Amino acid sequence: MSIMQALDSTSTRPYLIRALYEWCTDNGFTPYVAVLVDDSVQVPREYVKDGEIVLNISFDATSSLKLGNDFIEFKARFAGTPREILVPIGRVIAIYARENGQGMAFPSPVSAPTADVVLKSAPSAVVADPSLKAVTLDANEGEEPPEPPRPSGGARPALKRVK
Repeated sequence: MSIMQALDSTSTRPYLIRALYEWCTDNGFTPYVAVLVDDSVQVPREYVKDGEIVLNISFDATSSLKLGNDFIEFKARFAGTPREILVPIGRVIAIYARENGQGMAFPSPVSAPTADVVLKSAPSAVVADPSLKAVTLDANEGEEPPEPPRPSGGARPALKRVK
């Protein structure tokens, strides 16, 4: 493959997101996506914290979910109010299972002002940042989602490969 063809090829990010979503649902896990919010992201702003939002994209929490090559689109209820959510694929910084934290982090968008908050490596399987909290939708209203387990061996997060 020539360099020009490699630059013109589509991103692997939407394919990896779909694969990990399928892995989560096949194993009975709840898929969460962490999103770096800017003006191109359509989410309830009152749930955005430090420029990020974590969304539960499970079948039970969403309707009309579309994991496309350019956008993640779905409808969900936030505090009883129906909302339409539109997330450009390039703004997704991680997808992981709520129950065990296994998933994948992606490089943050180039224009991101908080790039130092996000992992800056090539896509790798990781244990999700336990400081991220997911928005609880009506399917689990009133329940606080458990934090992903903290990696052992110190205060710094550790990488964990998903096989």
